[in-house]
Amino acid sequence: MARKPTGPLRRGWTTGACATAAVKAALLRLRDGTWGDTVSITLPKGETPVFALETTAVGEGWAEAGIVKDAGDDPDVTHGALIKARVELGGNGVSFHAGEGVGHVTKAGLPIAVGEPAINPVPRAMMDEVVAEIGWRTDVRITISVPDGAEIAQKTWNPRLGIVGGISILGTTGVVRPFSCAAWIASIHRGIDVAVAEGMPHVAGCTGATSEKVVQQLYGLPDHGMLDMGDFSGGLLKYLAKTNVPHITIGGGIGKLVKLAQGAIDLHSGRSQVDFKSLSQAVDNELIKGANTALEAYEVAGPAVAEWAAETAQVQIQKQLRGAGITSDVVLIDRAGKILARAGDRP
Repeated sequence: MARKPTGPLRRGWTTGACATAAVKAALLRLRDGTWGDTVSITLPKGETPVFALETTAVGEGWAEAGIVKDAGDDPDVTHGALIKARVELGGNGVSFHAGEGVGHVTKAGLPIAVGEPAINPVPRAMMDEVVAEIGWRTDVRITISVPDGAEIAQKTWNPRLGIVGGISILGTTGVVRPFSCAAWIASIHRGIDVAVAEGMPHVAGCTGATSEKVVQQLYGLPDHGMLDMGDFSGGLLKYLAKTNVPHITIGGGIGKLVKLAQGAIDLHSGRSQVDFKSLSQAVDNELIKGANTALEAYEVAGPAVAEWAAETAQVQIQKQLRGAGITSDVVLIDRAGKILARAGDRP
């Protein structure tokens, strides 16, 4: 995750809000015969942002508007993407279609049915409301496209979630709140939903790319069995506890897993720290009280640190699973990907 800038942070707008604004601009062009420079929409919580039109096009029975997404100060991969909406007259009611760079759903478990364009329920509802608000024509085909969407999607979790061909049109409030982590945690939850729908007996959540590679190879898990946990162990485990997934493996480096063992549910360096005094007592080694990192503590005290971290992290995982009957295990690695310790029930 990018480093959070200092000072007040500027909010931004979701892809769903941008798509809705583009739909409204295109509808107004069809109704009134002219383009405005800007368009305003009402978001689910009543806010009324104004969007500048970046591109426009018109033809017989259709109009298309494009808006550049501004994610504010959030490090959003879709920041700067052009979100385009083409509105065509006809059809039966309001129908939604994926143009260039917008994905299609291929796996069950997501809020949109298999085969549908990856335009989420709230953005669809917002666009429905715009059609009703303008009240001119109710039978329209809406096609959303993002010219660079297929490339952008490779930087998201869409391929793992079974969304192919591009990005998703997302948002529940229309607002991007900088560094809120909400989008990441929502993606973790959708990954769990897909795993449940696929009936997977075993999933894994890892703190980084190296531990993910080790765990995936160790257990032969498919890509959609690998949940993008990152620092958000609590966000993953609390949601997983509501499901019937039989087994979870948690993998990570020593620094993150020591913090998990010490009860942290957010493992980010800016939001939780290793308690070295407590760690020294746990492994009965006074020398690590003054350590700067968990890796340094491991180098001083040896395997006892890794073994304690794995075993105690396993206890914490079960606490967070809250008696859900889900078994778990822990795989702790070093920076080179060597397994230093394991604990828990092997799947």
